[in-house]
Amino acid sequence: MCGIAGIINHHADPDAEKKIRDMNWSLAHRGPDGSGIFTNEEVAFGHRRLAIIDPARGGQPMTNEDGSIIVILNGEIYNYRELRRELLARGHVFKSDSDTEVLVHLYEELGSECVAMLDGMFAFAIYNQRSHRVLLARDRMGKKPLLYFMNGDTLVFASEFQALRQHPGMPRELDMNALSDFLSFHYIASPNTAYRNVRKLPPAHQLEFRLTDGTVSIRGYWHLDYSLKNEISFEDAAHELRSLMEKAVEKRLMSDVPSGVFLSGGIDSTIVTALTTRLRGDAETEAFTIGFADSAYDERHYARIAAQFINKLHPGKLKHFESEVDASDFSLLEKLAAHFGEPFGDASMIPTYLVSRFAGERIRMALGGDGADEIFGGYERYVAMRYAAKLDSVCPAFVRRPLFQTGSLLLPDSGERTVSGRSRRMLQLLGCPPELRYFKVFDHAPQECKRRLFGERFRTALAHDSSEIFAQRLWELTAPDPVERLAELDVHTYLANDILPKVDISSMAASLEVRSPFLDREVVEFAAKLPQEYKLSGRRRKHILRAAFADLLPPEVERRPKKGFGVPVARWLRRDWRNLAREALFDSPLTRDGFCNEKELERLWEEHQSERRDHSYLLWGVMNLAMFLTRENESH
Repeated sequence: MCGIAGIINHHADPDAEKKIRDMNWSLAHRGPDGSGIFTNEEVAFGHRRLAIIDPARGGQPMTNEDGSIIVILNGEIYNYRELRRELLARGHVFKSDSDTEVLVHLYEELGSECVAMLDGMFAFAIYNQRSHRVLLARDRMGKKPLLYFMNGDTLVFASEFQALRQHPGMPRELDMNALSDFLSFHYIASPNTAYRNVRKLPPAHQLEFRLTDGTVSIRGYWHLDYSLKNEISFEDAAHELRSLMEKAVEKRLMSDVPSGVFLSGGIDSTIVTALTTRLRGDAETEAFTIGFADSAYDERHYARIAAQFINKLHPGKLKHFESEVDASDFSLLEKLAAHFGEPFGDASMIPTYLVSRFAGERIRMALGGDGADEIFGGYERYVAMRYAAKLDSVCPAFVRRPLFQTGSLLLPDSGERTVSGRSRRMLQLLGCPPELRYFKVFDHAPQECKRRLFGERFRTALAHDSSEIFAQRLWELTAPDPVERLAELDVHTYLANDILPKVDISSMAASLEVRSPFLDREVVEFAAKLPQEYKLSGRRRKHILRAAFADLLPPEVERRPKKGFGVPVARWLRRDWRNLAREALFDSPLTRDGFCNEKELERLWEEHQSERRDHSYLLWGVMNLAMFLTRENESH
């Protein structure tokens, strides 16, 4: 895991070396173990290294034998040893045992087609001095980030926004539609960013820049297909899934530095921890759990049960570390907001950073359980959408909509983790038109709210419909089952734009690499081909996952309801952070520069403080936007 940056010039830039050094320095947290620079009259590459594989000889940028191919890589290539054997047989000469050098020689053999051969999590750049071309690429699921912009005939790219900002040519015009989308989703969907002319390279895409004429071409190289289903029995499918997951974990255990696993006490992390402990044999596995004083958000009890159960299966092989943390430190939010570089509103970035920082005291790489919910039907909303569709078929819209919308207003708006709050939200969804229902699951700032809240600077965004982010994806969905289509949509939207950036940026802020076995290519492709009833059976979510690993899950963990990695935002805004949050909201460009209507914002704030309504999701998003605008003003 590392940080990369580059400046690709159609015409030589005499200041390129200074610029790339400044960009590279800003990524030091992603790679505290070393740095490297390559410059010539065409390109400037920078690399910060977190040494995981071949720490002694794996420095970057890396070249082929004659220096004509230069590579910088962020991430890991899990099948690099197999590829290395094939390349050695073809006569290639290696000077290290790093996965990066395999990429060098694979490009020599296949050119831009090399990307399809890679199994891993990665973002990389390859410069071919002979053809005067540069290839950029991201992994299939989008685990590693890659941002870029064009400045005239110069292409600039980096792993994070703070590196791009070191380049004086970065375009800073804000994208008001993207910021409006952020308030709805709490993320900005790829390829958009907070800036009109800065882009994210989408997952499973590659970009080629030709220095001879300054042209850029972008194309996808992989697409997950749910349309073709395996004719396989449930028992055989469970057996195959277990085998694939064992291989996925084993691949991700390759490391030349201390490694471990995150253990939350949920099904997914328990499976990964149990497999890791078994596969490491006589070597001890270290698992890391954090907890909170607030019992509604504390999972240490279940993590202990899981750890004890695994230690019974493999006596003394799992060492479990716990820490109680205070996530309510406002400076944590300020720190992470700076690392994300654009508005990002998933509050679980704070505990993700804290567990990464805690684990990072002992290890350099950890395995996590991310991705299982999207791939195996783990979210409660999938069950809710199925029941809603059944209700649509028996209850006419003219009866259903007023009935459920009125019913929702009779319940107190007491927060998402309360029974009344969850029931209220479910009734609101049942009253929605079917085509907008799933969008409403994620929409934290409905259009009528935006009309009241947006100030003059935001007026143009009122004509923009944030639901288009979902609608634009519908044409490419392949799943035959309506609920499975929602899970497929989540892979393209929520997973790629929220979960994976959250894990990458939060963990790398603590200089820790995190790997996700559930997002292994073979596991993901196998899951896509399973019948939907194998994943979601009645109300039983992740049905096949539970069956495949029944012997590794203690009953208390297997039966417990899903609990996200959350934090008590509503309470923080009313108590712990009340003064700091108010200052961040009202003493900012948000109100001073006319982005938001101060009177409406004041009304929302006071209503939340009085506990008459829970506006925590909306206020949290608006506060993150305000902090971004404040940093943006200060950086000019």
